[in-house]
Amino acid sequence: MAGKKNWKKQFAALVAGGYMVLSTAAVFAAPVELSLEDSIALALKNNPSIKMAQADRESAAWGVNVAKSGKQPSVSLSHSSGRSKSATMGTTDNRFSNDVNLKLPLYTGGQVEGQIDQAKITAKSADFEVERTKQQLKLDATTGYFAVLQARNLLEVSKQSVDNLEAHLKNVQAQYSVGTVAKSDVLRSEVELADAQQSLIKAQNNYDLAISSLNNVIGLPLDSEISIKDDLKYVQNSLTLDNSISFALANRPEAVQAQLQVDYAKQGMKVAQSGRKPELSFNAGTGWSDNDFPGAENNEWSLGISANWNVFDSGLTKAKVKQADFGIDKANEQAKQTKDSIQLEVRQAYLSMKEAEKRISTSKVAVDKAEEDFKIAQVRYSAGVGTNLDVIDAQLALTQAKTNYIQAMYDYNTSKANLDKAMGVAVN
Repeated sequence: MAGKKNWKKQFAALVAGGYMVLSTAAVFAAPVELSLEDSIALALKNNPSIKMAQADRESAAWGVNVAKSGKQPSVSLSHSSGRSKSATMGTTDNRFSNDVNLKLPLYTGGQVEGQIDQAKITAKSADFEVERTKQQLKLDATTGYFAVLQARNLLEVSKQSVDNLEAHLKNVQAQYSVGTVAKSDVLRSEVELADAQQSLIKAQNNYDLAISSLNNVIGLPLDSEISIKDDLKYVQNSLTLDNSISFALANRPEAVQAQLQVDYAKQGMKVAQSGRKPELSFNAGTGWSDNDFPGAENNEWSLGISANWNVFDSGLTKAKVKQADFGIDKANEQAKQTKDSIQLEVRQAYLSMKEAEKRISTSKVAVDKAEEDFKIAQVRYSAGVGTNLDVIDAQLALTQAKTNYIQAMYDYNTSKANLDKAMGVAVN
């Protein structure tokens, strides 16, 4: 009897455990609910590009320490062991020696200083590269988010179109059954419904692809289900074009990086010119040697200053200086080109935003009128004073009007996001 009771308890525990597992699986299977801010935050946290940019920044920071080591003292320790035999004396001797040497660069003609400054510029540029990557990820996440909203709205439009045409087909079939309309009306309505169903299949596929693309940007598994909180909205942008361009030239990471490249090239000139100047260093050393291991009896030491001046290098320094000079010219031209590209990018995003803004109002009016026209066409057809073609044309016009409105809203919001990126608006 006791065994039977234990068996019942084990079975109940197993059922309860199974229920908990299924409940947990159901929770994990629930769609991930995201706002635009959530999507941007996930992209900044999970996307590989931000991690690579941060790794480059850390590497560049250590590069400064590498360059600074050229001005710091270095100490080397050496030990040698040897055994030799004298042919004349016929004796065999051991020799052990230990040496410690210190070297401190005193003057390098500006070479080390130039390399340190170049390393600092590289580190600073890496900081701006992290910011640039953040801004690009914000744009990618925003565009992907709005693409999902657009696909979702277009999917809803396709569903409404199918529902309207299904209802209309039932009306046509009812009228055909009593002999008030021709068979051609039924056939035409069936064809239009089939076309709408094809469009619905495509709209569903576009929505699924948009979800996968957004998952890829924000670092979620591609097959993750997402529930989007927001919808496409119109929020007016009050900035002028001139203000947008001025802000971009002052804040865009690429503009700052381009100027840093000019500074880097100028420091390269400083490094190249160091070949014309002498090098000066302080040296100190001490050592012990003996016939017995490890060799610590006979002590020697030395202190000194050494100078080195390469008075003739077959034109090597002159060539490096010329090379650095053209490097400065190139960096200046690249900086100018970058600023021109930034201005063009801002102008394109701004004008695209304004163009989409105008389409929003006109397409919204078109949707209202198309909905009214579709209702009238349905009533007229039911009353026998309208044609089947009138209803179908009205439905197609309604679908197109709604599509145009959704496209205008998508274009406006993505153009605003592109404008923020083009201006270099900081990511919080």
